[in-house]
Order: sequence, then structure tokens, then C-alpha cells
Amino acid sequence: MLIVNAVLETPDTVDFSFWPVADLPPYQFMALSSSMSPLEVGSALAMLADYNSRTGDDDRPLMDASEAIRRLLETDKVIAPGGLRVHDTRTNVTVQPGCCCGLEDWCEWLDVADGETLWLGHDPSPRLEHADEVVQLWPDSVDAQETPSGQPIEIVVGDLPGILHTVQEGLQGFLSLTKQWATRHVPTLAEDLAARLDEDLAISAPLPGTSGQHAP
Repeated sequence: MLIVNAVLETPDTVDFSFWPVADLPPYQFMALSSSMSPLEVGSALAMLADYNSRTGDDDRPLMDASEAIRRLLETDKVIAPGGLRVHDTRTNVTVQPGCCCGLEDWCEWLDVADGETLWLGHDPSPRLEHADEVVQLWPDSVDAQETPSGQPIEIVVGDLPGILHTVQEGLQGFLSLTKQWATRHVPTLAEDLAARLDEDLAISAPLPGTSGQHAP
């Protein structure tokens, strides 16, 4: 069975004090879903606020929670370091997003069903190839020209819409928790934050197909 999650890189929160966050190791991945704790949601928002504060022209230090979220809302587009994590329970192979891969582009996986390939980041450098009616996904391939080693994860192309529908359900659960979180911590910005994440991360955008037998 395949378990596919939308994941976000965990932040380094050693010096973070704007709101409570979970005790998570930095630079790993957290799955975004309806089962997240309030502290985990806080960690996700800490990553998004910090990461996107580096992309704008305003380099002034952030002073409080409201300013951190307001700066996030002022970005041209919210960027979320992460992507889709694919785990095959039969082989225990996991493919993580590589560096510079963005969760905001997760819907591009729909193009794979039409025969396209995707760039999935580097260090590690996941590799995707089409083979008849399946997609083969390797955890790492240093050189695009070399033959990948190890055992790939195989995804039936026809299953992709259902898999992505399940991923979307996880993102919708995260969005609902985020709105609850924002209502508590930055109430005047709660609606704007939810709407911005919904738009920039394509959380409510219609997807073809229906959910299949895939774990959220």
C-alpha cells in the first residue's frame, strides 16, 4: 500500500518565541493533515512565516505574531519548502522531496498522469520515470544521466487522481486547523491567512477523480 502525504519542512525554532510550537527536529518533514496538534500547526506556521520573510524586500526584524503573519500575507506568493512524501509499506521504501522542491507545486503531479515528468528537488534528488502504465519513483539519483540504483516505488498512473484527492483532503484538514489556530493567535488576520494559504497552496482547487484506497 502507498501512503502519500503533503509534507512541510520543520523549522529551526531555537530562538522562536512568537507562539507555541512543537518540539520537532529541524529540517525534517511533517505531514499536513487534520490530525495535527495545535503545537504542530504552530510549527508549520512558524516555518511558513520565517521562510517567506526572506523572500520580500522588508528585512526588518519581526516583532510579534501579528507582524509575522502580516509579513507572510504580504508576499507575492506563499512558498512552502516540501512536497509529496511517498512511502511503500510493502518494500519500506520512502521518497522524500528534495531541497528546493515546493509544496505549492503539488498539483503538478496531475501532469504525470498525462505522461509528463517532474523535477522533485536535489540533495536528495528523487527521480521519476514512466514505464508503461506505471510511474517508477526512486529516492535519489545523483546524476540525471545515470541509471538509478535500488528498488523504486511503482505508482499505477490511473491511481494518481485518487492519490492526489487524498493528499488534498489532508491539506484541507490542515487548512481548517490553521484557521482555528489563527482565530486564537492572530484573530484579525485569521480569514486572510486561511484564504491566502488556500489560494497559494491550491488546497481547494478542483481535482479530477475520486479518492481511492490510500492512507491520508
